[in-house]
Amino acid sequence: MAEDKALIKVNGKEIELPLVKGTEEEIGIDISSLRSASGGVVTLDPGYKNTGATESAITFLDGDKGILSYRGYSIEELAEKSNFVEVQYLLLNGELPNKTQYEAFEKRLTEHSLVHEDMKKFFDGYPSHSHPMGQLGSMICALSAFYPNSLDPNRPESDREKSMMRLLAKMPTIVAMIYKNYMGHPYIYPNNSLGYVENFMNMTFGMPTQDTEIDPVIVDAMDKLLILHADHEQNCSTSTVRMVGSSHANLYASVSSGISALWGPLHGGANQKVLEMLDMIIADGGNIEKYVAKAKDKDDPFKLFGFGHRVYKNFDPRARIIKKASDNVLGKLGINDPALDVAKKLEAIALEDDYFVSRKLYPNVDFYSGIIYKAMGFPTQMFTVLFALGRLPGWIAQWKEMRDTKQPIGRPRQIYTGQNARPFVEMSKR
Repeated sequence: MAEDKALIKVNGKEIELPLVKGTEEEIGIDISSLRSASGGVVTLDPGYKNTGATESAITFLDGDKGILSYRGYSIEELAEKSNFVEVQYLLLNGELPNKTQYEAFEKRLTEHSLVHEDMKKFFDGYPSHSHPMGQLGSMICALSAFYPNSLDPNRPESDREKSMMRLLAKMPTIVAMIYKNYMGHPYIYPNNSLGYVENFMNMTFGMPTQDTEIDPVIVDAMDKLLILHADHEQNCSTSTVRMVGSSHANLYASVSSGISALWGPLHGGANQKVLEMLDMIIADGGNIEKYVAKAKDKDDPFKLFGFGHRVYKNFDPRARIIKKASDNVLGKLGINDPALDVAKKLEAIALEDDYFVSRKLYPNVDFYSGIIYKAMGFPTQMFTVLFALGRLPGWIAQWKEMRDTKQPIGRPRQIYTGQNARPFVEMSKR
């Protein structure tokens, strides 16, 4: 057998399958010919834990070593030296921009930041305090109605790029509108003199009755949070965007589907669950050991959110950065948040307790992000919306890559476990 082949034996028949090697020495078995070569045999992988659905040049993740990089740049360096606008450009274009490219990109984001005035009317139809993620998914999908040309899957590349820029530019405005509607405050229009993140914070927390100054420490923390969430390889929501986009659904519909996938508490909704968990522990007297014991008890339904990750079997590199940012924000704002104290004690126990260490249940990105959002003044229900704002450029880059490489429509197989063929019985005889 050749070294670049894998051998599988099915019903006595040997089948050679090619190996695929990534630039970081990842190895995969290309099974695209298995079904035809074996006479109908398929693989079964619930949850796609060991299945690569695509080749991608956007994000590299090594969960065993705790490595995350965008287009080859480590998340640590990007969080320290870059900003969210630059990371957006990097994810979409594959390279960091020079000064001219950056300024042109930023200018286009500014030009498209306004949303159609009719979008305000949508909020009249939402029940009072309906979940912001439900609003966000429908608002983003509705953009396709305002830009009907986006429905054409065969548009020129320049037109597809315009849709991408529109979505990147309008997302902060829509998220800020959702927050204002949730709070019952008047909307604040975009300010073209402000940067991307500062403008978002101004639209969110600004008031028409007074000038608003957003603390640079807060802006920097939000910028870092958005960078850390910008992409994360083929996770649930990203895979959903690619799956929906593979049908040649428009960009807005595809991203809306990703928002729905992100909503779940096992994915983007986890940071909301972390804060709710911390508040529950505090309300119960702050007995951390009690809840650690409950988490270890397999018969107890209590789940310790914020620890462990589907991919990371090491410390989530994003969690280290966010922990430092949370200290900076709370220190700057002079907030003594009991939730942070509980979180730190939980982390200390988990890093030393054999139960957690042996299972590699390290704090993940959701563990501290909710505490920062709360300190900034966001209600808990807005946390996942902020996650979506950060993840947007990754979703768009993945959608773009999927279309550029002309990937086929997604259509997983299954192993049928239902009834065998049987005759229909008339109702009178049942």
